[in-house]
Amino acid sequence: MRIAIVIPARLASTRFPAKPLVPIMGPDSVARPAIHYTWAAAQAAAAALSGTTHCVIATDDSRIADACTTQGMEVVMTPASCLNGTERCAAAVAGLPTEPDLVVNFQGDAPLTPAPMVTAVVEHLNANPGFAMATAAVLATPAVLLHLQADTAAGRVGGTTVVCARDGRALYFSKSIIPHVEPGATPVEPVLLHIGLYAYRPAALAAYVAAGPAPLELQEGLEQLRFLDTGLPVGVARCAAPAWEMIELNNPTDVPLIEAQLARRALAESH
Repeated sequence: MRIAIVIPARLASTRFPAKPLVPIMGPDSVARPAIHYTWAAAQAAAAALSGTTHCVIATDDSRIADACTTQGMEVVMTPASCLNGTERCAAAVAGLPTEPDLVVNFQGDAPLTPAPMVTAVVEHLNANPGFAMATAAVLATPAVLLHLQADTAAGRVGGTTVVCARDGRALYFSKSIIPHVEPGATPVEPVLLHIGLYAYRPAALAAYVAAGPAPLELQEGLEQLRFLDTGLPVGVARCAAPAWEMIELNNPTDVPLIEAQLARRALAESH
């Protein structure tokens, strides 16, 4: 099986411009651009997958490309018109010499993504030929649920949740807490926290781009809703949370948090 791990990276982030190039201090006390840590995490995931795996960074900016190619990372230039990471993955795949059997979207702002989670998503898609795409979710612990509810009460977005059918097929993704849980109540159906990691079949990627943005996708700000809108089944792999917090680089205040978790991950992996 040929697998392409694509890392979408763009410079023009609204909340945190140029975040792929922001310096992050590693456990070895060396500061490197954030995208370098994501590349290392993707390489670890590639090593854990069976088959031939090809890692590539997909960007539309020469500054990101230069910061990556000077370190031996492979880069594919993609159009600035790509609306999201999924569209950028589709553009990157079109630029590869050979079409892969599966495409993994390893988000550029998620350097703490564990390799076993990537394996679980790929295996979930392989095991379910009826799914066009697969993604990951972890169980929201009581503490995480309280945190999500506190964010909701304060008018903040605390994370994305997903509800599934009995066969593991996603029914809906939302930045609201779904299913609804009254504060202090014990959920009958557990709340699943969605992790922005995706594996696609190339045909599903092509159909996604051809469909164009869906109203719910734009309203929620969640690119994966376009798959559901077009009737493409999405499988959800329920994964165990790693020994560290999977904090994404969304705001400048996330930098010290990610540095702390990189050190925590290094400690966990050394034992």
